[in-house]
Amino acid sequence: MNVKISQIADLIKADIEGNPEVIITHPDKIETAGEGAITFFSNPKYEKYLYQTRASAVLLDKQYKLIQPIPATVLRVENVYLALSTLFEFFDKTKVQEKGISGLSSIHPSVRIGEAGYVGPYTVIEENVIIGNHAQIGSQVYIGSGVQIGDHVRIYPGTRIYHDCQIGNHVVIHSNAVIGSDGFGFAPDEHGKYNKIPQIGSVEIGDHVEIGANTVIDRASMGKTLVKEGVKLDNLIQVGHNVVIGKNCVIAAQAGISGSSQIGDNSQIGGQVGISGHLVIGDNIQLAGQSGVITNLKSDGTYFGTPAFEMNAYMRAYAVFRQLPELRKEVLSLKKQLAELNKS
Repeated sequence: MNVKISQIADLIKADIEGNPEVIITHPDKIETAGEGAITFFSNPKYEKYLYQTRASAVLLDKQYKLIQPIPATVLRVENVYLALSTLFEFFDKTKVQEKGISGLSSIHPSVRIGEAGYVGPYTVIEENVIIGNHAQIGSQVYIGSGVQIGDHVRIYPGTRIYHDCQIGNHVVIHSNAVIGSDGFGFAPDEHGKYNKIPQIGSVEIGDHVEIGANTVIDRASMGKTLVKEGVKLDNLIQVGHNVVIGKNCVIAAQAGISGSSQIGDNSQIGGQVGISGHLVIGDNIQLAGQSGVITNLKSDGTYFGTPAFEMNAYMRAYAVFRQLPELRKEVLSLKKQLAELNKS
């Protein structure tokens, strides 16, 4: 693909410093970009590459001041990462989308598929499924009976969606994700034997959600497990039954959310965070990686540790914790001195 810098500037609403007629063929990382590439700079760790790059164009924040000229044409934007998102979406849309139904798929006659859709080979779609317009369903996908899928959904190969789940519009589900598997519900009897509690609820995924590879979202025991609009889930995340994840939350890899917990809107949860069941996590919270949450958390806070508590308090406690060996030596020394004083 060939596109002029002036066209890109119009797309991302950028101010141009340099030659607007230069042709861009692809995006690339700042440390490896060459002629024809457009790259970006935002993280100070990569500053040296900004002055070494051989890219043809660089996205820069409007406030950033160059300490020396660079040969690349500069595109100044208000938000580098937001501009990058628009740019990548533009380049991604140039890829040809597949259309049509593979003859190697197995689709029940009752299934309704919207216009301009695609279903790959060896995909199985059970009865009474409804799929919206412009859906892209890869190979070896399983979609159970009664599932509803919205418009402009992309489902990558190997995904499994169990019966009666609902998937919104503009949703992306990556390979080997499982939506609607049974929640972890068992009841012990008087002999200590665990009896399975049937999980008769479903899962509802809102619009503009992205679900990473190998992530599992359990169906509700009754009612719905809810992943609301705009949520972004990384790979290898476990979402338990009847969990509610609020709008525009982002959750990093290997996090686990136990059953019936609720997470408020616009929250950010780091990797390997564990959240116990039946908790209420507020809006606009940040949970640092590897935190363990065992109590409700108020809105608008940053939390860390196991059990997780307010970040600043944790860091003060950690500063003391690191000194415990030395403090112990001092206490023992003082005890020894005190014992000697008592003898005298």
